[in-house]
Parts: sequence; structure tokens; C-alpha cells
Amino acid sequence: MKDLLVRAGRPDELGVVEALLREASAWLASRSIDQWQYPPHSDRIAEALKRGVCFLAFKDGKPIATIQVDDFADPEFWTPEDRPHAALYVHRMAVTRDFSGASIGSQLLDWASERAAGQGKRWLRLDAWKDNQGLHRFYENSGFSLLRIVDLPHRRSGALFQRAIE
Repeated sequence: MKDLLVRAGRPDELGVVEALLREASAWLASRSIDQWQYPPHSDRIAEALKRGVCFLAFKDGKPIATIQVDDFADPEFWTPEDRPHAALYVHRMAVTRDFSGASIGSQLLDWASERAAGQGKRWLRLDAWKDNQGLHRFYENSGFSLLRIVDLPHRRSGALFQRAIE
């Protein structure tokens, strides 16, 4: 990750994380994708920042992306048979549009895989919006496999992806 610095966000950087997520939300809306069309979950982000599991990526000192990586396996998606403790989970990854196409998202996923390997995990996992096929292709092109789709009427997310840690 040449010239890309990734570090844990600080609690006072809540606004930075929210701005990145809002920009991603606006871009998705401009493409008629209804994913993330709600205000960021400030309480969840603040808690992730406090726990040190919400990260910011910087290029030339400027925050350009955010990613949350932790051990939270949403019980509505990940079953005991999935061995949820054998993985780290990616949540709320967003890259500023100024760096679209620069492979920042792929680099962050590789960084998260290294983090998982360092913790002895077997998998890097995430759940994605069920009907965002472009996002599905991105994850597949980044080495993830679609494990299954969990179709719950009260959840728009539910496409479960995982990538083995090597």
C-alpha cells in the first residue's frame, strides 16, 4: 500500500468518517442505488472509533477512505456453522470519489486480510446489499466468494461474502 497510511480513527474524527460515508451515499443515490440512503449511524461509528476498529486511510495527509474491521458477526447472517469466530468482518467501507478507480478499496481489503491473518483468523467476511450487483462484482474481483444470500424482509443487506486468509 505504497503511500497509503491506514490507522485507527480517533473519536474526534467522527465527522471525517461521516463525511466519507455521506459522500458515498450521495454517489450511490446519483446512480439510483438506494444503499446507505440514511444518515450515518453516528452512535455505531462513535462506538467503533472508541473501540479502535474504525480506520481511516490517508494519502498525502488527506483522509480518503474509511473501513471498519472487527469481530462482529451479525447473528442474523452468520450462523454457528459458519464458525463466526474464525473471521474478521468488514463494515462501512467507503472511498472518496476523488480516488475512485485507484484500487484504494482493494488495498483496504488486503490490509484487512493482513490484520485478520495477524489475529489468526481463517476468513475475511462481509455482508453486502443484496441487489447491488456492481458491488458484488467488486468483491468477487477482489478475491471474495459469495457464500449465500440471506433474504430477510427487514434487511436490504444479506449477500454474504468471504475470502480465505492465506
